[in-house]
Amino acid sequence: MIRLLVVVGLMASLLTSGSVASAARSSTARSSTVRPVVECANLVRDFAIPGTRAHVTRAEPVHAGVEAAHCAVLGYVEPQVRFHLKLPITTYTGRYLQHGCGGYCGALVPPSFPDCGAEVGGLAVATTDDGHVGHGPVPSTDGTWAADDQPARDDLAFRAPHVVSMAAKRIIEDFYGEPPSFSYFSGCSTGGREGLLLAQRYPHDFDGIIAGAPANYLSPLLVYQAWLARANTGADGRPVLTADRLPALHDAVMRHCDHIDGLVDGQIDDPRRCDHDPAALVCPPGADRPTCLTPAQVDAVRRLYAGPTDAHGRRLYPAGQERGSELAWAGWVIPVPEFGDASLAALLADNYLKYMGYPIGTPHSSLADVEFTTREFARLGVEGARGNAMSLDLGEFRRAGGKLILWHGWSDQGIPPRGLLDYYERLARHDDRDIRRWARVFMVPGLQHCFGGTGLTEFDPIRALLAWVEHGTAPDRIIAAGRDAEGEVVRTRPVFPYPLTARYDGTGSIDDAANFRPAPPARPTRDAVDWIGPYLHHKPGPVAP
Repeated sequence: MIRLLVVVGLMASLLTSGSVASAARSSTARSSTVRPVVECANLVRDFAIPGTRAHVTRAEPVHAGVEAAHCAVLGYVEPQVRFHLKLPITTYTGRYLQHGCGGYCGALVPPSFPDCGAEVGGLAVATTDDGHVGHGPVPSTDGTWAADDQPARDDLAFRAPHVVSMAAKRIIEDFYGEPPSFSYFSGCSTGGREGLLLAQRYPHDFDGIIAGAPANYLSPLLVYQAWLARANTGADGRPVLTADRLPALHDAVMRHCDHIDGLVDGQIDDPRRCDHDPAALVCPPGADRPTCLTPAQVDAVRRLYAGPTDAHGRRLYPAGQERGSELAWAGWVIPVPEFGDASLAALLADNYLKYMGYPIGTPHSSLADVEFTTREFARLGVEGARGNAMSLDLGEFRRAGGKLILWHGWSDQGIPPRGLLDYYERLARHDDRDIRRWARVFMVPGLQHCFGGTGLTEFDPIRALLAWVEHGTAPDRIIAAGRDAEGEVVRTRPVFPYPLTARYDGTGSIDDAANFRPAPPARPTRDAVDWIGPYLHHKPGPVAP
């Protein structure tokens, strides 16, 4: 995800990145606030950044509402990477946080200020649309814009987060009179891929990175999405497994496996230990009702759990759906009216295969006719290499003092969590020191894709990342929360660095994080998966324009 800069550009990037240079200026963020040195409206101008230009088209002070008073900055980096930057007027403490986006992006979502508490203070925050505008019933799944626009493809694949980080830091320096002391990136799904890619290709852009449920195996992941959609489509074109069967399937899985971690609490701490076979739910001969599965539905569920393979059994992705994620299949795997009677997996796969997945001018495919073969996997890898974040060489990021928090929900219905563990184990093998000194993984039981779930519904490591980067306090636990339909917190649970899990100490409420302690795995973990995906054992090189 990179247009490599020439030496002069790279040096300029280091001076404005808020990473190595800023760390040399300050070992900790300011305890006092930093005030602007220019008026908000004065930011409406052009800014030169290495290799391109940023244009601020609007800058207005915002004093009303629940957010802190800030200067709202709108603009774009050439050719068309839009960004939204919020600069606190009275609470800024020298920190910059850039949010990632989801799906194929395509919308400029206003950035939110993180709830870091008074002890942390205000952060400047930014978002980007990654260089295009999405259309259709689900804009973040639209790929039509990419059909014959290579620069727009490259912006999504690798360029947009980097150039926006340079633009934002340049504007911050102009507004406050100095660049940020510390710079952070946080994203989930596509945003998680962006986080890993920044660490791999632009290791001096950010001091700390959060990569949640990362879509780092980009082109293989779209093979996986195609598999999800096709595995659940019958010869008549209709879904085999329907949403009304999911509660019975999920309940059967939980009855079989909820207890295996020693606590019946509505979540499975490690689904890899669950061996529930959907055949246990097969309907009696002649029966077809929501409390059971037809033989065809049993077969579809087994394929969803297994993940994509070719005709010879070679894995085309390192994992499949996890047991315990079934309630979230409606919408992602099973079509729903909200998505135009389609599923997210089908929309993502079809748009990618038709408009994004192959080099411009070469034959494309579609969801209906894509083949699950090593040949097709390799064809998709030509363009996919631009956006895949599969390098195992993060040495430059580590040497720059960068810290990386990786996290995934164990009930993620969109991106299989075992894929992250496959990458992390390979990364640990490649590293020449204890990887936990600079990169840690947190696996959240019951959490679905980025948010929502059964029991636990949200996980936010931003405070832990700031403490790690600024004070050297490595996170030994991060608290996940579960909210009910009214938004009230009804469960808290510590999530410990993988492979540790949370074990109930036998006293007090099972919904109180204070009553859990770290526990080692029952057996040694072996997370690297034998699949056909390619890994880079070096920092990615230049990508052809």
